[in-house]
Amino acid sequence: MEGIKHIVAVASGKGGVGKSTVTANLALALAGEGLKVGLLDADIYGPSQAQMFGVPTGQRPEMAGEQVFSPIIAHGIKTMSMAYLVDVKDPMVWRGPMVAGAFQQLLNQTAWGELDILLIDMPPGTGDIQLTLSQKVPVSGAVIVTTPQDIALLDAQKGIEMFRKVKVPVLGVVENMSTHTCTQCGHTEAVFGAGGGERIAGEYETRLLGQLPLTLSIRANADGGRPSVIAEPEGEVAESFRVIARQVAAALDGADAEQGPSISFS
Repeated sequence: MEGIKHIVAVASGKGGVGKSTVTANLALALAGEGLKVGLLDADIYGPSQAQMFGVPTGQRPEMAGEQVFSPIIAHGIKTMSMAYLVDVKDPMVWRGPMVAGAFQQLLNQTAWGELDILLIDMPPGTGDIQLTLSQKVPVSGAVIVTTPQDIALLDAQKGIEMFRKVKVPVLGVVENMSTHTCTQCGHTEAVFGAGGGERIAGEYETRLLGQLPLTLSIRANADGGRPSVIAEPEGEVAESFRVIARQVAAALDGADAEQGPSISFS
């Protein structure tokens, strides 16, 4: 990808773990570190980055040439999403090959320009888009998002093994919804279990990039089009994302195709 130094996939084995919210905040945190950042929303069936970045419904990207789109810049991030090209209320009733083709068009027919990092917000699972990404795109690494819940961890393991099978280094694991602190009494509780992210990171010899709380503000900020990193820049959540961003940037600086956990496949 000409002009793009690193492509990083942000993935999860299952939906509902906050992957898109993590991707949006990670993009903003990386930009806050002085990097040129782009974000591709690769969830063709359920794109959400347009709302998270506060892009008005109906805004369409301008053409940068024949069959080439200019990305929509929101909060300093170059973004592209299927939500910019269709009515967000219309369901994408497409088979796998059509989805994979749409993903390739969004990636290759966007005039990204010079970027330090292009984050790809992957759809959940290990299907067509994941295979297309691994076969057609030079991916520098992947970030896995999970919750501590055992069911989520099982699917996160599948995600890690899938990336390692196609020789994409796993840069680390982000454990979302780690704990919840009651706003009335201050009691902190691990609603979905404890230690899951650390356990899976240790099992696959990768790093636990960070643990994020289950809080109302993260959801409200994302729904309102101003993710926590810019809505509450001095808050603990924003600082957690900055710590994650620095680790991702550092891992990319020393990235090597042979790095990462060694997993055998039969």
